[in-house]
Amino acid sequence: MRKHAFMAMSLVALAVWSGSAFAQSRDCRASRELLDLGNPLEIARTAVADEHELRIVAMGSSSTQGYGTTNPQFAYPAQLKMKLEAAMPGVAIHVFNKGIGGQDAEEMTARMRADVKPERAQLVVWQVGTNSAIRRTPTDQFANRLRAGIDIGKSLGANFVLMNLQYVPAVVALPDEEEYARVMADVAKEKGAGLFRRFEIMRAWYNDGMPYAQFVTSDGLHLNDFGQKCIGKLLSNAIIDTIVPKKLTGTPKTSR
Repeated sequence: MRKHAFMAMSLVALAVWSGSAFAQSRDCRASRELLDLGNPLEIARTAVADEHELRIVAMGSSSTQGYGTTNPQFAYPAQLKMKLEAAMPGVAIHVFNKGIGGQDAEEMTARMRADVKPERAQLVVWQVGTNSAIRRTPTDQFANRLRAGIDIGKSLGANFVLMNLQYVPAVVALPDEEEYARVMADVAKEKGAGLFRRFEIMRAWYNDGMPYAQFVTSDGLHLNDFGQKCIGKLLSNAIIDTIVPKKLTGTPKTSR
């Protein structure tokens, strides 16, 4: 009798878990429009097609570092590497995590050359904006720091994708968070950089009925495991859709 009761409870638990897993898989989504980076990423595309290699520097603050996750492999840079490797067999994928918690655009611009040049990056994903908004950095100064950072990276031969703010309670409570998102879009267009619209993607989750608790930690600011893994998946989809390589042959380029 106890055995049958245990089996019944197990089946119920499995059904609940399966339903939850299905819901989370279903909710990790974004419209094709929101995943359009707005830039062809020619340098990265050429590296994949001709060199069978893609070297990415993930520049950012705590979101990039992985704060809020229960395992470093759940942070979006690690997820990006795994998903790009699965999508592009035969291409050597390198993702260098340069996230330092608490930094804003000024601090990241100051270390842009030192963090990008040694890795010979063909693509820089620059997660930025949230700390600048929280610290009330004037938007004109914020824009100038973005321009300076992009100029440094591009001078080293890298494409850029700006990742904008996260849509979370601590950010939504700010009086002008959308102004920082607007500035990032304007600078990306001006400087010929891509834009990954994390703010708009996460706002769509919330507006579609996904509770903050599903993708945000209890501090109301950082992404949890689900949020980080989903951003990694969607960013990889956006990059894959942008980089359309020629027919790949041969083996991955070997490097450190």
